[in-house]
Amino acid sequence: MKFKITVFAFLFGMVITMAQQKKWTLEECVFYAVENNLTVAQAELNLENARIDQSDAMGALLPSLNGSLSASANTGLALDPTTNNLVSATIFSASGSMTSSVTLFDGLRNYNRIERAKLNVIRGQYQLDDFKDDIKLSVANAYLQVLSNKESLKVFRAQNEVTTQDLKRTKELVDSGVVPRGDLLNIEATVAGQEQQIVNAESLILISRISLAQMLGITDYENFDIAEDEFEIPPSDILNNSAKVIFDKALTFRNDIKFALSGVELAEKDLEISKGAKYPTVGAFINYNTRYSDQNIDRITGVRIPLSDQLYLNDGISYGAQMNVPIFNGWSVRNNIKRSKISVDQARISYERTMLELETDVNQAYVNVTSFYKAYEAAEKTLEARRLAYQYSKERFDVGLMNSFDFSQEQSRVDNAEADVVRTKYDYIFRLKILEFYFGIPISLQ
Repeated sequence: MKFKITVFAFLFGMVITMAQQKKWTLEECVFYAVENNLTVAQAELNLENARIDQSDAMGALLPSLNGSLSASANTGLALDPTTNNLVSATIFSASGSMTSSVTLFDGLRNYNRIERAKLNVIRGQYQLDDFKDDIKLSVANAYLQVLSNKESLKVFRAQNEVTTQDLKRTKELVDSGVVPRGDLLNIEATVAGQEQQIVNAESLILISRISLAQMLGITDYENFDIAEDEFEIPPSDILNNSAKVIFDKALTFRNDIKFALSGVELAEKDLEISKGAKYPTVGAFINYNTRYSDQNIDRITGVRIPLSDQLYLNDGISYGAQMNVPIFNGWSVRNNIKRSKISVDQARISYERTMLELETDVNQAYVNVTSFYKAYEAAEKTLEARRLAYQYSKERFDVGLMNSFDFSQEQSRVDNAEADVVRTKYDYIFRLKILEFYFGIPISLQ
């Protein structure tokens, strides 16, 4: 038994360890965020409410059926409900009825409410999908930020290792009297500055990991981490398409565009509903009722008529139809129609504005991809030049032809150039993914 418990504990511990050591890929983060994000959960509840509203609208076309039952007792002079005679006694009476009614015509308002409810369900789905799109982009940006910070930390550590070696050599030169002690102090200051950069980079990694975990709804920040594979710039032929082509394709599938367009359709349906209030409403009803009284006596036998017999003898059916004609209602119908027309115009303006915003975003993303790639190329060229200059300075420093201050300045320029390469690289990758996303390409670093 102890052996079984030990094996179980070992396996359980292995599972926990594997879970803690899990490295999240971008695709896993995006999928998990979409499934667990609170904003998405709220939108899903809104969609469920819209489906319930659709059920209400469809139910309004069906006949209603309601029943009622009442019982009362009267002492003294009272009206017997079964004989309509005044009697002076204590009377117990009961009555029951069932009524069914149906709207035959109401200016097609019920029909239009059903159509509106269907549109609202579709609109809710568009809104949900639009939230998911926004979350995907936000997660991708946060994920790439973690990667950028991790790569920056690697750069800072590598720089610190090089400078530490320079520090050792400088100490040897100072001890041998080749260079003054001031050069050693400059190198030590450089090492201290780099160590501070490492601490700041580690803090940025932690903050960016927490930010990403919060987007995913994960609270175990200490054990949450992403895959540390280095990502090179992924190949893409997105720039083979013009910004106009990308925009035209985005119009066909972007959920924010569909959401805005459904707003126009919803407002137009509201206008039809408000116009329906101008027409008469025609309805029909049927009612079945019966009653009982303990004072209902058989005139021949003088015996109280039984409950079942009274319910049969006193029942009745009424039925009919009614029509309500709107004649004057303080201009409320007319004003509601005017409001609905304004809402239609507002929805159309919102739709056009959404299209303009999308066109602006696509064009901006297109320009960003081009400009950020040029910035990345320039940063690489700058880094190459800085490395060559640093190598030349190092050779001069090693033979005592350059002081430590000037040499540390060359080292700082290389550090800054390497940091710029990392920053511009991930800036470009994110802008590239945004542009591809507008073209309908799923977010991926592959």
